[in-house]
Amino acid sequence: MTQPIPRSNPRRYGGMAALITFLVLSLLCSLSWASAIEPYEFANKVEEARFQALSRELRCTVCQNQSLADSDAPLAQDLRRELYAMIKDGRADMEIRQFMVDRYGEFVLYRPPIASHTLLLWAGPFIMLLIGIAIGLITIKRRRKAL
Repeated sequence: MTQPIPRSNPRRYGGMAALITFLVLSLLCSLSWASAIEPYEFANKVEEARFQALSRELRCTVCQNQSLADSDAPLAQDLRRELYAMIKDGRADMEIRQFMVDRYGEFVLYRPPIASHTLLLWAGPFIMLLIGIAIGLITIKRRRKAL
């Protein structure tokens, strides 16, 4: 007489598989949170703070709305190296911004300056809000008259 093969309890190993899956997914997610900025050596905390601020203020020109700090694109890495070199050379923040604008245009700035050609960009949201409020008030007024 042969003995039956003992079957394992699926509940016993189901919890372990779920735990392993959770740990693997957590590891993968944590890798995506890692900073895209390469570790650079700075002389002091002021230079490092300037680098961090400028890399968040300047846009990667090949990415979809990502700053230099957030982008992994090769161009963003080159721009971060350029930014680091200019900070080490002692250039002022305005000089660095102007260099980037001269080279890549105003698109590289997350906050373009208020000028005649960017006025619609700055005023557009407020104009749309006023139009929306006006349409809403007119609609409410017409519905009250209809009642």
